[in-house]
Amino acid sequence: MRVVAKFGGTSLGSGDRINRAADSVAGAVAEGHEIAVVASAMGNTTDELLDDIEFETDEADRAEIVSMGERTSVRMLKAALAARGVEAVFVEPGSDRWPVFTDEHGELDAERTKEAAAELAAELDGVVPVITGFLAEDPEGNVTTLGRGGSDTTAVMLGNYMAADEVVIVTDVEGVMTGDPSVVEGARNVGEISVDELRNLSFRGAEVVAPSALSYKDENLSVRVVHYQHGDLLAGGTDVVGEFENLIDMREEPLACLTVAGRAIRNRPGILQELSTALGDSDINVDAVASGMDSITFYVDETVAERAENILHREVIEVDSLSSVTVEDDVAAIRVMGGKLPNQPGVIRNLVNPIAEEHINIHDLITSATSVAVFVDWSDREATLEIIQNQL
Repeated sequence: MRVVAKFGGTSLGSGDRINRAADSVAGAVAEGHEIAVVASAMGNTTDELLDDIEFETDEADRAEIVSMGERTSVRMLKAALAARGVEAVFVEPGSDRWPVFTDEHGELDAERTKEAAAELAAELDGVVPVITGFLAEDPEGNVTTLGRGGSDTTAVMLGNYMAADEVVIVTDVEGVMTGDPSVVEGARNVGEISVDELRNLSFRGAEVVAPSALSYKDENLSVRVVHYQHGDLLAGGTDVVGEFENLIDMREEPLACLTVAGRAIRNRPGILQELSTALGDSDINVDAVASGMDSITFYVDETVAERAENILHREVIEVDSLSSVTVEDDVAAIRVMGGKLPNQPGVIRNLVNPIAEEHINIHDLITSATSVAVFVDWSDREATLEIIQNQL
């Protein structure tokens, strides 16, 4: 197998952990696998260096300073591999083998990076490159950075461009967990998770794999997350499956929107649960929910709208602080999902403004970490779909 192994700062945070990392790489090499390593700065080095910059500096100097963490890590890990009889080279910006480049706008230069990554992959037979994560090189040869989670991005991107079979993210958690083990009891490892699921968790605070990295994962590239204490690069942890697709989807059948109003919405704990449970107990699926200060709107299939209205009306009668339920039929839902969607400043404005310019009324706009759902009149669905397709 051809494997890109990324070691996070925690997994390189001490001499003992660097030895563990070197042992795992050496073991995989001994089994005949081609290994490329991406290394983060040791421990919290990058944050410490940033904290120490208490003076005015330009971006070029700032990037050079923070790059020292990764530059130290690759030298340490290369030396540890050499001590185990593994032929290794450290690769950093400015070196002949350097594979990650940005353009004049600071964006990844995909073509140049693909070409350099392919050249590096051709040298993997018998040699382990230890590559600085997080860093890139601009057209003038200056050091730049890939932003937060940049080492993850380096690893998955190079895994893709080097035609690797698998990218292994070595970190301080045993793969993806059912919950934060420092907060909840009984947290356990999730054996498999989809890219969609992990990206949503990552954008909402799960520090497992940087969301920007997962956009480089395709169906043919395996990605796995393992704990640094595991010791085996080729087994265990959590498998990240699938790929994050760009998708615009229009619901084929109309929805009805049922709005429950009342002051209980804002001051009665559990009111959303009570209303949702009432619908669920009657086998009514809720397509989406939107909430305001004094109202909750449920979107359900139009064919069950009358039954849903009666169910919610019973709840309104039983709760003094709920006022009324209303229904509106013939609502269309268009959903946008995409790997680059969360990283596009102004994406909501770019969707909403053209729709408004065509005098189309938006009933609701519901966003998640990686998707946007637009609700309009059923008669406006085709025009709205065309507008959204033209904007993305």
